[in-house]
Amino acid sequence: MVRIVNVYTISTFTALGGTLFGFDIASISGIIGTENYKKFYDNPLGTRQGGITGALAAGSLVGSLSSTVLGDYLSRKISIQIGTVLWCIGATVQSASNGVGMLIAGRVVSGLCIGLTSTLVPIYQSEIAPHRTRGRVVSLQQFAITWGVMIQYFIEYGCSFIDSEASFRVPYAIQAVPAIILFIGLFWFPFSPRWLASKDRWDEALMVLAFLRTPNNDINSPLVLAEYKEIEDQLRSEREASSSSFRELFSRKIRKRVFISMAIQMWCQLSGANVLNYYIVYIFQSVHVAHAELLASVHYIIKMLMTIPSILWSDQWGRRPILLVGAIIMGFWFFIIGGLLMQFGEPNPILNQPYTWEIIGHPAASNAIVASCYIFGGTFAVSWGPVSWIYPPEVVPVRVRAKSVSLALASNWATNFLLGFSVPALLRLISWRMFFIFGAFNIAAFIHVWFAAPETKQRTLEEMDEIFEHGQPLWKTFRNKRDTNRLEILAEDIEREIERLSEVANTLDNLFRLSSLFWEMYSSSK
Repeated sequence: MVRIVNVYTISTFTALGGTLFGFDIASISGIIGTENYKKFYDNPLGTRQGGITGALAAGSLVGSLSSTVLGDYLSRKISIQIGTVLWCIGATVQSASNGVGMLIAGRVVSGLCIGLTSTLVPIYQSEIAPHRTRGRVVSLQQFAITWGVMIQYFIEYGCSFIDSEASFRVPYAIQAVPAIILFIGLFWFPFSPRWLASKDRWDEALMVLAFLRTPNNDINSPLVLAEYKEIEDQLRSEREASSSSFRELFSRKIRKRVFISMAIQMWCQLSGANVLNYYIVYIFQSVHVAHAELLASVHYIIKMLMTIPSILWSDQWGRRPILLVGAIIMGFWFFIIGGLLMQFGEPNPILNQPYTWEIIGHPAASNAIVASCYIFGGTFAVSWGPVSWIYPPEVVPVRVRAKSVSLALASNWATNFLLGFSVPALLRLISWRMFFIFGAFNIAAFIHVWFAAPETKQRTLEEMDEIFEHGQPLWKTFRNKRDTNRLEILAEDIEREIERLSEVANTLDNLFRLSSLFWEMYSSSK
């Protein structure tokens, strides 16, 4: 019988932190095209709308950097709970906003939560996950983001038919619901075993590992003992180095892992995915397709559905192939969108609109752009979307994991802020040329991943030192001498030792029985 509370249910529940991020994305894309929003906030365009969008990323940048301290000292779990409280405060301020300034302030506060949760949820998931299914477990973060976008978008689409300020105030307020659920539910879930070990709470770490890995909480399971010993050995070697964890981040041994983590998060943003997430309504309006808001919802449905294959098979496909293929395909479709806009578009004569370039009278080209956006979104959802969350927390040791992932997510949010702030202006200034720029970014991402990112699928977190230091070019897959996972080798050794000790115990027991029999015979003869 499968236990209800296990790694998958725990990871799915904590992925509500990703749902919050999805709610925020939809809180922009689902509202910016509505008349009540434009009227109340005085039709924000260009950098003004960019400031509203980018405010959350600015707060997230601060939140991700502060997660380094909170995640290490208060634990991953408690820090996520602190983030949910900040989210509720931000949602309240946004819902009650009386102008652009208060709306931006609310989004900054909500961003503090997203910075914390987007950093610590993948860390928590990767630290509780078995090595063979870690990609599947951490991919739940991206799945939750897509669910959050879709749910909030449809809430806002429904509310858009309300002819009052409630059309945007109600969706802003509803954002608090998943945060409240996450805050309460986390009280019943365990701390990360690796965080417990880093605080020398070894008994608790062993019990949590047994709870996560065995159906009957067997602390004597060879696999549990092997993973426990790997964590113990890794922490001991880190402590023997006796260096500052901040200094260690940029040591020769760790810095290339930190930089590739930061780069993957940066390339994820520069892929252009959030350009579509935030501003796809603007793009569809510029090509004059009917029901642009409703067509945008299809984009989010596709992204949610296309995340499922990555959840199921990312641990079989591997990180590198997913990133490489995804970058090439996404770049191709952005070049197609830019080319269609260049070929069939014309200047927009109306000045107070968010786009200065439009397609009129070419329905085939307009529909092709809609289809290209859909294919791009589906490609991102099955490739860079989930893997960008999987990779950063799995490649660094526990001693610096929170700090490294914090820097990686800081690069994400810094790039996100720049894009959120600048894309509305770019749509007005360079129009179709913007898509060629993002297409080129995807090609650059392909080249960088090819030369700098090793394959990490189905390896333990403690095995990453060997992967990054095996002396071969990083694009060559690391293999140990027995071509199998070190944890399994250790578990086999422990099992053999248990069997040997059992045989010794049986031999001693037989000797004791035999000596007892001789003694009884001797006693009876007297």
